[in-house]
Amino acid sequence: MMLNDTLKRMEVKHRRPVSAPQSLPVYYGWAKINRGQKREALTVIFLNEHPGPRVGRDGQDGVTKWIVPAYKRLQTETEMKDAADVMRTYTSYSIFMDEKHIRGSLDAALKANFDADANHVSEPERTKIREALRRSYLDNHHGYKEPVKQLELDI
Repeated sequence: MMLNDTLKRMEVKHRRPVSAPQSLPVYYGWAKINRGQKREALTVIFLNEHPGPRVGRDGQDGVTKWIVPAYKRLQTETEMKDAADVMRTYTSYSIFMDEKHIRGSLDAALKANFDADANHVSEPERTKIREALRRSYLDNHHGYKEPVKQLELDI
């Protein structure tokens, strides 16, 4: 009986304060090529609830170290549930431009991202994301042309 009371008091004393869930951002952009990142990629960075050092001088949670941001949205409730128990500050996903199914095609990379967001993001917002990413890519890649793909043999 006494042990249970002591445990109860300790649990109450050391319990993590429960607050209303904050709206956490998701950043979409293009990876910066540097010593650590050597391949061009469309990158999505989720901010988690981990209380690490995250607010940078850029006002965008320090993500401009890794990407050139093109679009920012807030996480859905399902995404925030996933972010609650993660022990790192950021979670990132990348679609590399040199992957076999992308083969340097901007349209293929944007379609892969559009399809990946289908479960959590509405179609009008996914369209806005796709256009913002396209604009950002074309601003940095002047003269870009979609790669030619041969669909059938000319015999």
